Amino acid sequence: QVQLVESGGGLVQAGGSLRLSCAASGRTLSAYCMYWFRQSPGKEREFAAAINWSGVTTYYADSVKGRFTISRDYAKNTVHLQMNSLKPEDTALYYCAASHRACYAKPPIKSHEYDYWGQGTQVTVSS
Repeated sequence: QVQLVESGGGLVQAGGSLRLSCAASGRTLSAYCMYWFRQSPGKEREFAAAINWSGVTTYYADSVKGRFTISRDYAKNTVHLQMNSLKPEDTALYYCAASHRACYAKPPIKSHEYDYWGQGTQVTVSS
């Protein structure tokens, strides 16, 4: 059984940084496109970042471009999201997801489009 477990969320002041991790177990996800999505209360889930199987190609939402960096650690079967210059509007529940399909710059947000999802980690940015 494949599991994705996110960690690294927390409470941080505006301008601060956090590093999220998504650890996979049950199978290696080295051939999968890995995504980070986020969802705030009352809002639709939105795409944040993606990284392809080789780690060479990355995609970012305009709202996080230049502040967030996605990376993957093949040895640990883990994907990271480094978040810098955080803003109150970054407050959300952050999820990682895996897809065996090619990465999309504007990916679908429906759960069934992905092979695996994590449970999420909360990020709260205070002003």
